[in-house]
Amino acid sequence: MKPLALDKSYVLDILTRLLNTPSPSGYTDRVVALVCEELERLQVPFELTRRGAVRATLQGEWPTPDRALAAHLDTLGAMVKELKPNGRLRIAPIGHWNARFAEGARVTLFTDGGASLRGNILPPKASGHTFGPEIDDQPCSWDHVELRVDAQLENAADLRRAGIQVGDFIAVDTNLEINDNGYINSRHLDDKAGVAVLLGMVQAVQAAKRDSGLMLPVSCHVIFTITEEVGAGASAVLPPSVAELVSVDNGTNAPGQNSREFGATLAMADMTGPFDYHLTRHLQGLCKTHSIAFQRDVFRYYRSDNATALEAGNDVRTALVCFGIDASHGYERIHWDALESLIALLSVYVQTPPLTFG
Repeated sequence: MKPLALDKSYVLDILTRLLNTPSPSGYTDRVVALVCEELERLQVPFELTRRGAVRATLQGEWPTPDRALAAHLDTLGAMVKELKPNGRLRIAPIGHWNARFAEGARVTLFTDGGASLRGNILPPKASGHTFGPEIDDQPCSWDHVELRVDAQLENAADLRRAGIQVGDFIAVDTNLEINDNGYINSRHLDDKAGVAVLLGMVQAVQAAKRDSGLMLPVSCHVIFTITEEVGAGASAVLPPSVAELVSVDNGTNAPGQNSREFGATLAMADMTGPFDYHLTRHLQGLCKTHSIAFQRDVFRYYRSDNATALEAGNDVRTALVCFGIDASHGYERIHWDALESLIALLSVYVQTPPLTFG
């Protein structure tokens, strides 16, 4: 048993395609379709839940007790809250993120009629030539930004004629940049980098099955949730036979935290409490045995798909493995090294028997 060979070009390609596919919570059909098409190409069976989450299955020698890996497809975003008399739009956030990171963002607004309208999120006083020092005195909140659509829209009636309605979804541009030194900058790396890790692991498993006849000891469900950013996540996607759930998400690289943008970060606890002692130490042991760089961390203001799975009543061991991220829920940055470490760890983990067998 050893880490499986990964295809870096594949992982970066699928990450780019994921990031270029808008998916604020509640508007995830496009990215779900992308993942389903990719699973079909990789010849991995999958099914959709009623709400649209994806549950793929890597078949093992034993069907139960099986395990699951999870990452979420949904991202932060916004929604039209009011059509303003000045032809601009008051907006409300989808998910928890600060309005200071919205100011200046390029976005796409999706109407029910099928139009995709481009625009910018701006503070009401956006012109230094007009307002001078007043632009620096404006409060920073969602009540003090507005969406300027790139069309001749001068009043609320113009907005209605353009097909814009309260409740229309707004997706924020990612501004993806992949640097030669391994750093990756983009919005929404939380958690599309986690999705890319899972698909990279799936691609490696399928290649090993084809080339060397690899057989996993137990089946592994690879789950892509669609409502993690708004608190639902993995609440209703786990088969009852699942004994272990490992989620892949971001680990905050910030003062007072031990996460790094290099290696795998193993979460010991978050705001919902400690993760499973035995499963977490099992993953740590795999890192040590296979020389996979790692560090441990504890998160304060943090929840993941694990929390929703447990709160829904699932009797399952949980663990959280992370890629270190700088400026989470803002202009995010990660490093390729962490993605590589996570794929290596998960590719070994799925080759081990479950902690509870029988």
